[in-house]
Amino acid sequence: MKFESQKVAQPYFIFALVLFVGQILFGLIMGLQYVDGDFLTSWLPFNVARMVHTNLLLVWLLFGFMGASYYLVPEEADTELYSPWLAKVTFWVFAVAGVATILGYLLVPYARLAELTYNHLLPTMGREFLEQPTITKIGIVLVCLSYVFNIGMTILKGRKTVINMVLITGLIGLAVFFLFSFYNPSNLVLDKYFWWWVVHLWVEGVWELILGAILAFVVIKVTGVDREVVEKWLYMIIALALISGLIGMGHHYFWIGPGTYWLWLGSIFSALEPVPFFMMVMFAFKMVAERRYEHQNKVAIKWALGTAVMGFLGAGVWGFIHTLAPVNYYTHGSQITAAHGHLAFFGAYAMIVMTIISYAMPILRGRPHGNPPSAQRLETFAFWAMCTSMVGITLALTVAGAWQVALQRLPEASEALGFMATQDKIAPVFWVREVLGLIFFVGLMAYLGSFFVGSKELASDSELQLKDAAAA
Repeated sequence: MKFESQKVAQPYFIFALVLFVGQILFGLIMGLQYVDGDFLTSWLPFNVARMVHTNLLLVWLLFGFMGASYYLVPEEADTELYSPWLAKVTFWVFAVAGVATILGYLLVPYARLAELTYNHLLPTMGREFLEQPTITKIGIVLVCLSYVFNIGMTILKGRKTVINMVLITGLIGLAVFFLFSFYNPSNLVLDKYFWWWVVHLWVEGVWELILGAILAFVVIKVTGVDREVVEKWLYMIIALALISGLIGMGHHYFWIGPGTYWLWLGSIFSALEPVPFFMMVMFAFKMVAERRYEHQNKVAIKWALGTAVMGFLGAGVWGFIHTLAPVNYYTHGSQITAAHGHLAFFGAYAMIVMTIISYAMPILRGRPHGNPPSAQRLETFAFWAMCTSMVGITLALTVAGAWQVALQRLPEASEALGFMATQDKIAPVFWVREVLGLIFFVGLMAYLGSFFVGSKELASDSELQLKDAAAA
């Protein structure tokens, strides 16, 4: 660890992983409710479980991005963080607000929660992924502003690298586009039009800049490749990501009411979205192949490579599968959408957060060369368990989606099955998805456990180093 202020990243990483565990637990509960509609429904209705599951996803990833920024920016800028105190305050404000909001979802009926939080003064609640009370949204804005201010001031007083510039651009976009969550027009078409400016331009726009910056930082650290080479790749990747992502957002406008020209714009530009992710795969593997030294934290390298591959599969390949308008006409809102969403979020964003945690946490805990071999073996098991189970979940949901389309949407109206009858037919696939979800949870537990094993190995290494020093 180069700077003392980098330590503020540690609580962000820890809390992110705690929320990640919560997200998966609620996902497992939802998976059972898909096949047993009475499971816990009197205590935890499906709509509440889904709301908690998706909100935890967004919040834990934001905590991960914040921790990553507080760790890498001081090192990139070659200066201490502008205000470690502000970073600590921001953490507690965000953590308390997040926990209070989740408890509100669980303990208070949603309509009553809207009353208690005075949603009528500025109505913003009730929309998918943006269910947070207005007061929570205001808190998120304040947290984002303090976060961007802290990072920006650190960059201003220190070295300006391409990685820092790309990262701060992504962070500013993250803050700006969230402001559209406060715009809640009564016209449903207009509402959905700008709703995607938060939901899509976050995950398929500015978040990709954050992903690229974090991946480039880790790759430089674990390979020793020239910074200039990494920066050229980063420029090309983010340029293509922004060009394809901003206009490719039109694939969400196909069926909500805007002009038919979006059928062409959305199809053409979203078909280009796999390109930057494919370039990310080429970049990661090329840099590792040309590395100047063998870094002892081998599992961090594995996470970096895995992020590129899984991001390409989830966001690129599975996104392309149903993005063209003639195909999307049948698949829109089916389980194929869920397949794409699960693999894309995990491959691109969950894995990049675990990449930086895998690299940075050992250093923050006094292990500059990474966790000991036994811990890395356990983490490698976690890597493969989570990746293979998520690919399995994606394939299961893809089968469910294709089956759903065949039963419900392709036949003539008189022959098509209703929604619930279709769900009964594809229920076996949901059982497969649930089993694979349990395997994923085991992998996540192994990932967490890897940070607590190998203490004896570290102790013996330290003793050997002391003996060598004494002999010298």
